[in-house]
Formats: sequence, C-alpha cells, structure tokens
Amino acid sequence: MDSSDGSNRIVDKKGIRLAKALFLSAAFLSFILSIALWFNGDREQGLFVGIWVPSICSAGALLLAGGRDG
Repeated sequence: MDSSDGSNRIVDKKGIRLAKALFLSAAFLSFILSIALWFNGDREQGLFVGIWVPSICSAGALLLAGGRDG
C-alpha cells in the first residue's frame, strides 16, 4: 500500500459524503417547494414536485451503492 492509496480513500469518503449531502439537499428542497406550491393553491404542481422526493432519494441510493466494492 502506498501513502497515496490512503489519501485516495480519504478523498473518496469526502466525495461520498458530499454526494449524499447533495442528494439529500435536493430531496429536501423538492419537499419544501412541494409544500409551498400546495399551500399557495397550486395543488397539482405541488403533488407533481412532491413525487420528485422519493425519485431523488432512489437515484442517490442507486448511484452511491454502485460505487461500493463487493
């Protein structure tokens, strides 16, 4: 093992944390937008945007799980 191998693992962990944070932030913002649309009277668009939340979370889980070994 090289010392560069250890530093790559640290970078990978930081990258995974960043990716998780981005996916969760996107899902949370979608949720907030959905609530705002719903309570401002545009219920159909609120429902449509609300459907994005599980889709974003599923896409994040799929993409992040694909990077694992084994």
